Amino acid sequence: MSAEPSAFLSIIRPMREADLSEVILNEEAAYAFPWTLNIFRDCLRMGYDCAVQLAADHVVGHLILSFGAGEAHVLNLAVHPSLQNQGYGRRLLQRSMRQAARYGAEAIFLEVRPSNAGAVHLYHSEGFRQVGRRRDYYPADRGREDALVMRLDLRG
Repeated sequence: MSAEPSAFLSIIRPMREADLSEVILNEEAAYAFPWTLNIFRDCLRMGYDCAVQLAADHVVGHLILSFGAGEAHVLNLAVHPSLQNQGYGRRLLQRSMRQAARYGAEAIFLEVRPSNAGAVHLYHSEGFRQVGRRRDYYPADRGREDALVMRLDLRG
C-alpha cells in the first residue's frame, strides 16, 4: 500500500473562527469566484461540519459539509493550488465520507464545475457518480458555467 507523503504530514481538525483568515487566503487562491468571509462565518454559526487541514501549522485546505434529511452535502472543498495533487483533497473528501456515515446519512451530494477536471477525477475515483446537471450554476469569466451533480451512496 502506498500513500501520499501529505497523508503523514498533516492533520484535519474542526475549523475555528481563528482559522478564517487562512481559509480565505486558500479559498481566494483556489477559486476565481471564492466564498466570502461571511459565508464561512455563517457556516460555523449554523453548525455545519467545518474542517481545516493543517500542514506545518498552516491551513492548507478546508471542507464544509452539511446534513439534512438523511443526506450530506459537500458545500465547499478547497486545497491551496500550490499543494493540489498531493493527497490533501482526497483526505478531506474521505473525512466527509466518514462524517456523513457517522451522522447516518445514506448519501453524499456535491456540485462540481465540469471544467475542474482534477476534482471530477477525484470524486469519480472515490465512488461518486454523476446524477444530474445544474444549468448556469456557477459564475464564470464569460457568463455562467453548469455544475455536475454527483452522488455517493453510503448504504453499502
